Amino acid sequence: MRRRNFLAAAGAALTWPLAARAQTAGHMPTIGVLMVIAENDEEGQTRIRAFREGLAAAGWVDGRTAKIVYRWAGGKSELIPQYARELVALKPDVILANGTPAVIALKSLGTAIPIVFALVLDPVGVGAVQSLPRPGGNITGFSFINAEIIGKWRELLAEVAPAGTNSALLFNPKVNPWYYSFLRELDAAPQPAGKIVATPVESFEQIKAVLAVQAAAGGTLIVAPDAFAVTYIKEIAALTLEHKLPAVSVYRQFVTEGGLMSYGPDLPDIFRRSAGYIDRVLKGANPADLPVQDPTKFNFAINTKAAKTLGLTMPQSLLATADEVIE
Repeated sequence: MRRRNFLAAAGAALTWPLAARAQTAGHMPTIGVLMVIAENDEEGQTRIRAFREGLAAAGWVDGRTAKIVYRWAGGKSELIPQYARELVALKPDVILANGTPAVIALKSLGTAIPIVFALVLDPVGVGAVQSLPRPGGNITGFSFINAEIIGKWRELLAEVAPAGTNSALLFNPKVNPWYYSFLRELDAAPQPAGKIVATPVESFEQIKAVLAVQAAAGGTLIVAPDAFAVTYIKEIAALTLEHKLPAVSVYRQFVTEGGLMSYGPDLPDIFRRSAGYIDRVLKGANPADLPVQDPTKFNFAINTKAAKTLGLTMPQSLLATADEVIE
């Protein structure tokens, strides 16, 4: 019996994750996390839950084999550089930067701390990395959307509301000024589905005003990835129904809150994959050698109850391709 117990223990030690075994050296690594959205948002909790799952699968458990320090900016642009400085001052072993503003704020500090980003728009264009296959420096990670996906949103809206005059792309320019360059890229090529108009907002009052004007003009709405907009995603969904405004968002939560459609990368999947890069960095990998990865999984959701409220008939072709139909 004792021999069997000894062999079982030896086998367990061999399969014990490297992360856990490394703690015997007496060093518990610190992982900094800079989130641009709010901690109490459903979207924020979904992302962090997936990130923790990915870390746990690699053997990194908060308080046991690693220490995780969070900063949540809650969509407030002025807090992002402040929290970036706070995290860098703590000298963590690696930092997860959620969102384009977060990685840009960290990069501006000139820190040598390895940074893995999640959900960054056009990483090369915004200067986060030198190239996707060879990031260079101490930063790498996982991209988010591109101009093609923005065009896809407009195409979806054109299918369900072909009479729509244009699509307003909602974003906060203080958080994501990069949308202007995306739209210029789209304007450079013919857009058979119609025009997308940059619609900057910096307060909830402006959001309400924009949606009312867009509905009165017979247009449609795109709720783009934006840390500010997502804090009001429930209210935006309700307003689109109130104004009978066809809309699509990158966030699945928009549909679960009553909005019409969502299409975009699988966000929990990106955060799980980000945890994999964090694991590799903690085990000695150089971020410069880890290529930036694009999303590999996408989700398309439709709320048919919202369609009825809006007086729309959803094409069977869209219903057939949806990953989720909420009735």
